[in-house]
Parts: sequence; C-alpha cells; structure tokens
Amino acid sequence: MVRSLSICAATVLLPGCGGDGSTSSAGGSDRADSFEPVWSDEFEGAAGSGLDPAKWRFDVGGDGWGNQQLEYNSDRRENVALDGAGHLAITAREEAFEGNAYTSGRINTRGLFEQAFGRFEARIRLPEGKGIWPAFWLLGNNLDSVGWPACGEIDIMEFRGQHPAVVVGTVHGPGYAGGAGVGTEASIGGGLAGRFRLFAIEWDEAGIRWFVDDYKYHELTPQSIPTGTRWVFDHPFFILLNVAVGGGFVGSPPDQSTVFPLTMLVDYVRVYRKAGS
Repeated sequence: MVRSLSICAATVLLPGCGGDGSTSSAGGSDRADSFEPVWSDEFEGAAGSGLDPAKWRFDVGGDGWGNQQLEYNSDRRENVALDGAGHLAITAREEAFEGNAYTSGRINTRGLFEQAFGRFEARIRLPEGKGIWPAFWLLGNNLDSVGWPACGEIDIMEFRGQHPAVVVGTVHGPGYAGGAGVGTEASIGGGLAGRFRLFAIEWDEAGIRWFVDDYKYHELTPQSIPTGTRWVFDHPFFILLNVAVGGGFVGSPPDQSTVFPLTMLVDYVRVYRKAGS
C-alpha cells in the first residue's frame, strides 16, 4: 500500500464557518433533500473501549507506508479507542515501539463497508503540531487486483499540523498520483485545529465535490485530470482514518514545538447515497 504525497493546484480563502462544526448553507450541499443514510459509526461506548469489529479493521505496521512516515500504527487502545464521550480518539505518541520513535493508529472499512458514489462525511477535531498528518480518505476496493494508484484514492481531508487553517482535498489515479495528484488547498476562516469541523465529499458519475462545514470549496470532474489519463472513480471505495507522524507531505519531522500525545477526535463518520438509488 502506497500512501500519497499530495501537491495541490490552488489555494482559496473561504469565509469563516461555524466553529462548533455546525453546517453552513453557503456553498450549497443539498444533503437533506438528496441523500439517505446507509452506514455510520457514532462511536458510542465506554472510555477506553475498542472499535466495533464489524465496522473497522486496523492497518498495523511501521515501514513508512510509502511516505517515510515515522510512526508505528498499532491496534492498541493507547492509540485507537473510544473516549467515552461519543468520540473516537486516534492518538499519536512519542515512544519507542517496534523500532519506531512514534506510535499512532490507522483504521479502515475494507471488506466491511465499501460504496461507489454518495456523500461521505466525518465530524473531526484536528490536533495541531509540526509534522502531524491526520487524514480522512478513501481507497478503491480493487486495490489488491490492480494496485495503487490504479485503484484510485480520494483524500477527503488531509491536514498538516504546522498549517492549522489549511485543508487539502485531492484525488490520485494512474498518471496523476503522488506529487502529481490533482487537488486544492483551502484556507479556512477561523482555522481547523482544536475545533470540530465537518469534512465531506459528494460523489457521483459527474464528479466529486469537497466541503468543509457544508461549504463547497473544490470540485473535480473527469475532464479535470491530465489529458490521456483515466478517471477511476466509478467503483466502490472503502474508508480510512489515520494520524501519521512525519512523512514527505508534512516535511520535517516533529521538533520540540510539537507536544505529544496528539489526538484526532472523530465525532462520527456517516455515509449516504442518493435518495431512491
């Protein structure tokens, strides 16, 4: 599995959104009228309890994940657990473990829930700190048969902890992957770190649209990718959530200004499909 190195095409400045993660009518998501729920995890449970194994799997290891990442992603409760207040906590820690200097968590729905098209959203509170790289993203369920990037990757939210107001939305496919991924940065009024924000895409045959607090800041269509390449976003994808430490996307590793542990809190993940489909 190769984790992407996103390079973005543009930067836009959005108006401030609700700092509590509430939705905004600006930008035009029509979720209430057009979508119906099909899957969710609200992360209800006692503090320190584990994930629902019917919904989530762990990616475990510390080989850099194709991006020179520094953490070992574990399935320990120290790294991935419910907080008892209706949230999932993915916590990056500075500790020697299995030959790595840091630990964290990376989870996915592969083989448990996969869907083509619809709305994918998560309400997340992001940590702040140099070298921290949280993400909410999708991979094509044909990963094993065709490999990456032919399977396709949709980065709903990538975040560099040293840039606490900037969200990144990107796609990767054959001929436009890694540093050539097609996407956009958005600088969010009011910032992202330390407060809940709603990150989402709405995806159909015509293209993919990115939202923060239901404000649309980016859109791609099959005509947006480089000439001569192939649009591969027409089949089921599965969900991933993780917090990386270091790696090419965030540049230099953490320093003394990055205070561990650092936690990404996820209030919920919800998936919808077009009503009547």
